[in-house]
Amino acid sequence: MIPDKSFTAIFRFAFPALLLTIAVNMVSNSIDTGSAKRVPAEWEPQEAIWLQWPSDFERVFQPAFARMTAIISRYETLNIVFDSESDREQARDAIADTGTDPDRASIQWLQIPNDSAWMRDNGPVYVVEGGELRIQNWEFNAWGGAFGSHISFDQDNRVPSHIGEQLGIPVEIVDIVHERGNLEFNGVDTVLLNWSTIGDPARNPGYTRDRAEADLKAHFGVSRVVMVEGYARGELTRGHIDGFARFIAPDTVVVAQCTAESRCRPGDGDAGSLYDKAAATVAAAGFEVIRDPILGQVEYRDKIFNAKYLNWLVGNGFVLAGGFGNEALDTAAKKRIEGYFPGRDVYVIDILESWYDGGGVHCHTNDQPAI
Repeated sequence: MIPDKSFTAIFRFAFPALLLTIAVNMVSNSIDTGSAKRVPAEWEPQEAIWLQWPSDFERVFQPAFARMTAIISRYETLNIVFDSESDREQARDAIADTGTDPDRASIQWLQIPNDSAWMRDNGPVYVVEGGELRIQNWEFNAWGGAFGSHISFDQDNRVPSHIGEQLGIPVEIVDIVHERGNLEFNGVDTVLLNWSTIGDPARNPGYTRDRAEADLKAHFGVSRVVMVEGYARGELTRGHIDGFARFIAPDTVVVAQCTAESRCRPGDGDAGSLYDKAAATVAAAGFEVIRDPILGQVEYRDKIFNAKYLNWLVGNGFVLAGGFGNEALDTAAKKRIEGYFPGRDVYVIDILESWYDGGGVHCHTNDQPAI
C-alpha cells in the first residue's frame, strides 16, 4: 500500500514551484506576449486532477484507473466524473480493491454525462487571464472519427462547460476541433504541438498552419508556436504530442528515440524518423532536447508496442507513468523520469489495456492548475 504523501509532498514540491513561479515572472516580463493570458505548465502547483471513470465498452480500464486513483489521491484532490450511479459503485469497488478508501476527503465525485475515459482530450483547457482561471472548451469530435462512427462524443464535447458550471469558472467555447493531448506548454511563452492533429481535414477542413498559429497565440497568450509534423503508422489520433515530446522545464523538451531494441528503428521512415525530425524541429526553435530511448518492445494480446513512457502525468510532488508489465523496462524508465523531475516521487503502473487502445496515463487525466 502506498504511504500517504499528501503533506510531505507539499513541502517537497513547494520550493521548486516557487522558484519556477519567479522564473516564469522574470521571463514573462522580458517578452511581449501581446496578451495577459497564460497556460500554466503541468509541473506548476495544481488545484486538482480530473478523471472520467470508464464505463460500457471501456470497463476493462477500471483496474488501471483504480491504481491511478490510489496514487493521485495521496498527493492532491482527485475529481472523478461518473456517468451513472452504477458506474460510481463499480468505481468505488475497484478503488477499495487497491486498499484505498473511496470516501477519503481528497476524492470528490461528480455526476456529469460523458461518453469515454479520455479526459485529457475532451476535457477543459485551463487558461489564466487577468489573474483569474478560465476554461476553454475546444470542439471535440472523437479524434476526427478515426476510431469509427459508432464512437459517441456529444456528451464529451459538453464536459468542459459542465465543469465550468460546477466550479463557477467562466467558459469560452472555441470553434476549433482539437484535443489537449496535442498541447504541450512551457508555462511561459510557448506551445508545442503536432500540426498533423490540428490540421487533420477530418477535424478542421481547410485549416492552414498560418491560421492555426494565429489562433493558438490568441487563445493561449503565447508568443511562440512550435509545430512538429507527422505520425507513426497506426496512430489513429494522428500523433498527439504527449506521446513523444514533453516539456520538463521552460527551456527543455524530452523527445522519444528509437533504438536497436525497440520495434521502431532510427531512420525507418516511420516512428523513428518522425521522432528524429521532431527533435530537430524543437532544437531549431532554441530548446534543449533530451532524447528518451525506447529500450524494448512488449507484446500484449495481438499487438506489439514500443516501450515508450513519455505519456506521463506530472502532479503535486509526483509523476505517474504508464508501464508495460516488463520489470526491467519499467524500472529503467522510472530511473530516467526521476532524473527529469528531481524531488518528485515517480510511479510506473501497469496500463497495458490503455496502451492497447491507443493511450496512457496522461491521456486519461486532466490537470487543473492552482492560482
